[in-house]
Formats: sequence, structure tokens, C-alpha cells
Amino acid sequence: MLAGKTVAVTGAGRGIGRALAIECGRQGAAVVVNDFGGSLSGEGSDQGPAAEVAAEIMAAGGRAIANTASVADEAGAASIVDDAIRAFGRIDAVVNNAGVSRDGMFHKMSLADWRAVIDVHLNGSFLLSRATAPHFREQGGGAFVHMTSTSGLIGNVGQSNYSAAKMAIVGLSNSIALDMRRFGVRSNCVAPFAWSRMTESIPAETDAARERVERLKTMTPDKVAPLVAFLCSDAAADVNGQVFCVRKNEIFLFSPSRPVRSVHRAEGWTPETIASDFLPAVKPSLHPLQVSADVFAWDPI
Repeated sequence: MLAGKTVAVTGAGRGIGRALAIECGRQGAAVVVNDFGGSLSGEGSDQGPAAEVAAEIMAAGGRAIANTASVADEAGAASIVDDAIRAFGRIDAVVNNAGVSRDGMFHKMSLADWRAVIDVHLNGSFLLSRATAPHFREQGGGAFVHMTSTSGLIGNVGQSNYSAAKMAIVGLSNSIALDMRRFGVRSNCVAPFAWSRMTESIPAETDAARERVERLKTMTPDKVAPLVAFLCSDAAADVNGQVFCVRKNEIFLFSPSRPVRSVHRAEGWTPETIASDFLPAVKPSLHPLQVSADVFAWDPI
């Protein structure tokens, strides 16, 4: 489905990113395998993971190059696009998968941990997408796939930085879809359920949390890859501005945020009438405070 296309996948040296890059290569794409090679918290660097995945794709008969730049660096993000053009002559899809994790309760969250996660997930997605946009515009088409998370879409304890970044990515993706649709450019999000270094950091201090972790371990990264490859292909030409979720053999389409109830008062509102009239009217429609495991409470199938 991706024959003749060039796809850049960030954070592709391990876990979900590795599975995405290998699947894109299997589908015929030339792949720019980007991975800074840092630790889960974003420290250090290692050129090995990206090179190993690129070698694996080539050993299977595909085309691939390794890029070890940091997506959080403007020049580094641009180098991913430059490498794609130099090696393969074009770029057709970008998969913004790179990320780091620095979990902690909100009241203990340091500014350094906040900034580190926002910088890679959100700013990295912006920088690479922005560097790619002129090429997509010039060639009259292209696809962005951004990895979001149910930590942002629904919620999780101890992940305020990660949740904020992943929810912001949904807004970024939707804006890209709106701004660039006239150039034939698509932008979609995927929230993956898969066991990886990122999910290994999820706190598991209760029986319910430990049970959730055991469910996650049955969801392997390769289950996410087919949807991402599809979204990069021409078969997804009519799919734009959407949010999907993959959970083992299940694929979900998420609803966008839209009004669910309204109350009109001709004479306007006061704090008192909001309390006496508005709140009772909308209270049955207020959503409960939940974490991801509350919504996806059944075993993955």
C-alpha cells in the first residue's frame, strides 16, 4: 500500500515506533528511521537503535536510512526531512511517534519534567510537521499521523505532563488538517494501547492498576502498525482530522468534543441562577472523572 512513498517515523528505534517503521517498510515505503536513542526519560543518546531498525528493513528487501536527531531541536527535526529528500527524493508521510516519560503526581511535578515531556511530544510533533509542510504543499499531498494517548483523551493518574502533551497533539493535528486540506494534506491521530518502555512507567500500586498492566502486556506494538500504515497510504485519502485508538485487535474511532446540553435564559445569567437553574439542568450530563482503565474496562480481544 505504500510502494513508491517515503515515510519518516520518529522514535522508531524501539517499541511502537520500531513496529511502525518495519510495517511501513513491509508495505513498500522507503523509511527514514529516526531515533535519538535516549533513555525513557530522554537522557543520553545512542545511534544503535535507529541503525538496527534501518538494517532490519533493508535485510527484508526494503529501503531505509537511520537518522539520530532529536525532534525537540528545530535543526534536528529539519534534518529528518532533509535526509528523506536526499536519500529518496521525496517525503510522503510523517509519523510523529517520538516521546519521553517523566511521570509524577501533579503536586510534585517539577518544571524540568514538565518541559522535557512537552518539548519532545508536542514541540517535536510541531517542529517536524512544520519542516515537512512546505514539501507536502509543493507536491500537492501528504499524510501526518500523530500518536496521542488515552491518558490525554480520557485521563490517567500521575501523568499531567504526558496527558497535556498528548491532548495538545490532538488540537495540533486538527489545526493542520484544517489549514492544509486545500493542499491535499491529511492529519490524523492514533492512540495506541501497547506494552512498551512508555507504558512500563505507569504506576501500578493498586490491584486494579496491576491488573491493567497485565492487560497491557498482551497488547504488542505490531497490532498498532497496520492502522498507521493505512493512514499513510492513498487508501486513506478521505480520512482527515480524526482520532483513532488501537487496542490489540480492536480499532476505535473517538468522538470529537462537541456541546451535549445547553440552557438559555433570556435575561442573562448570574452566579446565583447558574447555581439554581443551569447546574440542575446539565448535572445529569456531566461526565464522571475517569481514568483510561475505567473506560476500557474489559480485557483486550
